[in-house]
Amino acid sequence: MSLSDRRLFLIGLAALAGCGFTPAYGPGGAGAALQGKVRIAEPSDRNGFDLVQRLEDRLGRSSAPRYLLDFTIATDRVGVGITPDNAITRYDLTGKVDWVLTDMAGTRITGGTAQGFAGYSATGSTVAGLAAEDDAGVRLMRNLADQIVTQLIATPGLAP
Repeated sequence: MSLSDRRLFLIGLAALAGCGFTPAYGPGGAGAALQGKVRIAEPSDRNGFDLVQRLEDRLGRSSAPRYLLDFTIATDRVGVGITPDNAITRYDLTGKVDWVLTDMAGTRITGGTAQGFAGYSATGSTVAGLAAEDDAGVRLMRNLADQIVTQLIATPGLAP
C-alpha cells in the first residue's frame, strides 16, 4: 500500500467517524448488543438444525435473552442441468427463510426474508448424490443464517 493510499484510507475512516459510523461488533454496535442476547426458536428438522447452529455460531447462545428469533424455512429442489436424454445432472436447492425478532414480551422489533440457493451435481453414485444434496443443504442454511445476522445488525435501535 503506497503512502497516498494510506492517506486516502485514513481520510475515509475519518469521514465515516464523522457521520456516526460505528463498527457492528465495536463498543455500542448492534452486533455486540445482540451477542448472547437472542434466543433462537427450536428447530423442527435438519434444515432448521443447520440454520440454528449457524445463527448460534454468529450470535452466541443466549444466557440472558432479550430477544426471540422465530423463523419459517421453505426449500425446493430444481433440476437445472439436463442431458439430451432428459436426465438431470445438476440441481439447485433454493431456500427462503421468513424470520421475525421480538422482545421477550412478544412485541415485534423487526423481521425479514432471506433467500438463496446452493447447487450440487447428481452425476456420481447414489451415495455421492445424497452426500452432495446434504452438503448443499448445509451450505444453503449457513448462507441464509448469515443473511439474517447481517439484516439484524443493520437494524437501527438494537445497539445498547
